[in-house]
Amino acid sequence: MAATSPPLTSSLLNRKFSIFSSFNSLKPFPNSLNDKKSRRFRCQFKSFENQPSNFSVEFLSGSESIHLIQNSPSTFSMSMAAAANSAVKHGKKVCLFYCAETEALAQRIAAESDAIELRSIKWRTFDDGFPNLFIPNAHGIRGQHVAFLASFNSPAVIFEQLSVIYALPKLFISSFTLVLPFFPTGTSERMEDEGDVATAFTLARILSNIPTSKGGPTSLVTFDIHALQERFYFGDNILPCFESGIPLLKNRLQQLPDSDKISIAFPDDGAWKRFHKQLQHFPTIVCNKVRMGDQRIVRIKEGDAAGRHVVIVDDLVQSGGTLIECQKVLAANGAAKISAYVTHGIFPKRSWQRFGHDNGGHPEKGLTYFWITDSCPHTVKEVKTKLPFEILSLSGSIAAALQI
Repeated sequence: MAATSPPLTSSLLNRKFSIFSSFNSLKPFPNSLNDKKSRRFRCQFKSFENQPSNFSVEFLSGSESIHLIQNSPSTFSMSMAAAANSAVKHGKKVCLFYCAETEALAQRIAAESDAIELRSIKWRTFDDGFPNLFIPNAHGIRGQHVAFLASFNSPAVIFEQLSVIYALPKLFISSFTLVLPFFPTGTSERMEDEGDVATAFTLARILSNIPTSKGGPTSLVTFDIHALQERFYFGDNILPCFESGIPLLKNRLQQLPDSDKISIAFPDDGAWKRFHKQLQHFPTIVCNKVRMGDQRIVRIKEGDAAGRHVVIVDDLVQSGGTLIECQKVLAANGAAKISAYVTHGIFPKRSWQRFGHDNGGHPEKGLTYFWITDSCPHTVKEVKTKLPFEILSLSGSIAAALQI
């Protein structure tokens, strides 16, 4: 059984074939159709925009042909092509709320996709200092996919953000996603002495009890959580999505003029466990810490730094002491250049000032590059114009994660 139709745009050819294949799968038509008069009936196809486009299907006597007649071909083909392009470009519509600290990152995320619409919250306080919060146009987000971009950079801001995080899923939204690029209590994940409090588990438990939305449990997007076992701290009422900033680093390394001379150094076994599979195509150097009296000395456990541009990789940096000791031992072992990457540049008490630039190839004096992501917005503001720092934005990764 053959089928004919008006010309469709090239982007719709596959859809055209699927339409006709469904006609081919039909059972033979009853004999009552095989008379001297053509039989005609009308059917309707829906476009991506749910705008109806009308067709006629004509059976001619003495022929097995089916004629698919488009009543308004130009309108149909144009609307279908536009809808197809829109589906690829826009994706799932998401209303993205943010706090004051993450406003700049939220704007970068929204710039990645027309499907992401920024929504603001009024962050106010009462005279006693407690939060006075308001979500504008709360009725307008009913039935929408909603996300909140959080930053728990200080205990002082966690309560007000949790108040919003617990409120949003109750506004009859279709789904709720919490984007927390940096999980701040990740380094407090174990007990060494009786009485130690593992606050990583405490925060995971708080987030696990976020109210469910109409669409089900909350999704949590976070990057390079400190300890691998922390993914098991979350309960069944939250869906953690563990992303990584390492793909951003790999893309950046490919752009370097000496990309063929890159080696990756891990400052300890923990960093190697977290990242070596993602960086397995690079020569690797593993360092470790040995205790010498009251001091911890970093040594090269395996690998060769001589003549290489060595990039030290870890999940986060605080005071930076381990990275500096690692830099010293790599320079002493002949590294031509030394750079560093961490997903989370915390740098309490402006400890980023300890890291200088190598001034054109003096690895014993400083770093060629120090890459960090924008997971800690307060750090980005301080270092974004200072060498050797360079910011790799998580905006594209977050925009993609919001489409899951």
